[in-house]
Amino acid sequence: MSVFDVEGRVAVVTGASSGLGMRFVRVLVENGALVVAAARREERIRALEAELGAERCMGVVADVADEASVVAMVEAAVGRFGRLDILVNNAGTTHVGPALEESADEVRRVFETNVVGLFACCREAAKVMIPQGSGSIVNVASTLGLVGIGKIPQAAYAASKGAVVNLTRELAAQWARHGVRVNAIAPGWFPTEMTSGMFDNEKSLGYIARTVPVGRGGRDDELDGALLFLASGASNYVIGQVIAVDGGWSAV
Repeated sequence: MSVFDVEGRVAVVTGASSGLGMRFVRVLVENGALVVAAARREERIRALEAELGAERCMGVVADVADEASVVAMVEAAVGRFGRLDILVNNAGTTHVGPALEESADEVRRVFETNVVGLFACCREAAKVMIPQGSGSIVNVASTLGLVGIGKIPQAAYAASKGAVVNLTRELAAQWARHGVRVNAIAPGWFPTEMTSGMFDNEKSLGYIARTVPVGRGGRDDELDGALLFLASGASNYVIGQVIAVDGGWSAV
């Protein structure tokens, strides 16, 4: 199991104040990593920092849609721990509604966080990782970046996650020779703040049960393996790939 080891590695996780991001921070810390938990909501990341211990988890207030904030986030990580080995780009937003009613401003807002902000995080992390000759970037895409859905209309979100999928491939192709791996996880239906309406609604739960081959949504712990695989040396020869963790939803 040593190939999955992240002991002593330095990680930054964005969108760390709730849901999957908070889970990713806990998993990395529990497996020995030193983690910068970055998010906009300061009170939540301070609570997470206190829970996990400031010696292993440092909270940083950051907004990935603000380029200066991204630069400061990476500088804070390197300033505290001296290097950067893992970046988990989890921060994201959405807008649910028919495309005919979706304004260009809403599309821009979603793309500013999900694509432009994610790109800035990748770029700033790579500026540290390339001179090191090593690093792993794990982008959090979505199965909605792989297929269309229609029944839960969110064109801007789906388009932005599709962009994340191909941005992952392009950055991987550019940086692999420098020792930096870029891959992505594409979660299916997992309970988060953005999907709370799905998991609080019997009709939506019925949709998940009917359309996901395993008959249910995912549990938080069911992303742990994919995260550790991509973050660790276990995936040294995995470059530019997107791993769908969705109970088979995108396969049918």
